[in-house]
Amino acid sequence: MSELVQPATSAPAHLRGDLVAALPARPGSAPVRWRVEPQPIGYPDALAEMDRLAEAIAAGREPETVWLIEHPPLYTAGTSARPEDLVDAGRFPIFETGRGGQFTYHGPGQRVAYVMLDLKRRAPDVRRYVAALEEWLIRTLSGFNVRGERREDRVGVWVRHPTKAGEGEDKIAAIGIRVRRWVTMHGVSLNVEPDLSHFGGIVPCGVREHGVTSLVELGLPVTMEDVDLVLRREFEVVFGPTADA
Repeated sequence: MSELVQPATSAPAHLRGDLVAALPARPGSAPVRWRVEPQPIGYPDALAEMDRLAEAIAAGREPETVWLIEHPPLYTAGTSARPEDLVDAGRFPIFETGRGGQFTYHGPGQRVAYVMLDLKRRAPDVRRYVAALEEWLIRTLSGFNVRGERREDRVGVWVRHPTKAGEGEDKIAAIGIRVRRWVTMHGVSLNVEPDLSHFGGIVPCGVREHGVTSLVELGLPVTMEDVDLVLRREFEVVFGPTADA
């Protein structure tokens, strides 16, 4: 989950770090529905539900929605996935998806947030939306005293760490989106306590020179419920009020 699929018409490109990070809805909009799935959801079922919700949101029949889920172990291939980045094709099921980006892993211990917002109610600017997602993740990590950083040449959120050679960095959260009729689809994934060895079957997001990490690997014994509370709090700072599903 690293690159974007943009609509045909979008705002001029800017450095994401220079964009306004907040992306509230226009006054009078309904709160964003906050939905937490208690059990892992298979990828095809999740895509079908996301497609349904996005169509309904675009038509005004459903409120904007954030859907927090976990998946069973699987790999997804974005629109820019390269065959040479699939290291072990037989390890887990592989699903093609309409989001931007390359190969990524989803599995237990990773919080996936499918974010379905109507950018017509906010700002029809895809890069600003991505900057807002990054800000949301960075603020969430800060809630656990972790400094997350963005990179202008790589979408996602990164953390620095010492190495024998000096200073390195690993990816802790990924972003991959699609926008249809100005309603966003797919979203973000944050590594809470996944089995990091499962990333070994792919080159995550096509980035070979850096690794992946998680909150627990960084020494933070947090639960998914802990992370969900902070995700919701910081989402409301960046995007506005939420309401329970």
